[in-house]
Amino acid sequence: MTVSKTAEKSSEKASDATKGRKDAPEGVPEALQLGELSEQLGYVLKRAQLKVFENFLRCMASLQLTPAQFSVLLLVEKNPGRNQTEIASTLGILRPNFVAMLDNLESRDLCARIRSTNDRRSHILVLTDKGKAVLTRAKKLVATKHESRLNELLGQANREALLEMLSKIANEF
Repeated sequence: MTVSKTAEKSSEKASDATKGRKDAPEGVPEALQLGELSEQLGYVLKRAQLKVFENFLRCMASLQLTPAQFSVLLLVEKNPGRNQTEIASTLGILRPNFVAMLDNLESRDLCARIRSTNDRRSHILVLTDKGKAVLTRAKKLVATKHESRLNELLGQANREALLEMLSKIANEF
C-alpha cells in the first residue's frame, strides 16, 4: 500500500510540475533530460541503431526477415562454399545464436547446411532457390524503402562520411 501511495504522490508531483507549462501538453509529462548522456557516442549510436532496425523490420515485414537474417543470406550469396563458423564470425554472432538462426532459415527453406567434403565436422551454407528469390526481393525492398529513407535523411555526402566513420570505429576501436 505504501508503494502505491508513493507512486500516486510522484505522479501528482510530475503532473503539477507540467501544469502551466507551455511546452508540455496537459497531462503529458515533460521528457527526461539526458544531460551528458546525449553526448555519449555509444548511447547515440545505440539509439540510432534501434531506429534503423525498427525501420528495417517495417520494410521487411512481408518477408519476415530480421537484419541479422538478411545479413546471413547476403554473406552466403556472396561467399559460396564458406562454412557456418566463418559466416557467424564475420557477423559477430555467437555460435548458439547462429545455430538457432540457421535452424529458422532452414525451416523456412531459405538456406541449407551441407557437410563439407574437406572437413566432415564442418558445414557449408548454400541458399536454396526459395532463399535466392527471397533475397532478391529483400534487396529490392532494402534499396527502395530502407536505404532510400536513410539517404533522404542524410544526403549522399553525409551518408558516405558516416559509413567511413562507422567503419573506422568497427575496424580500429
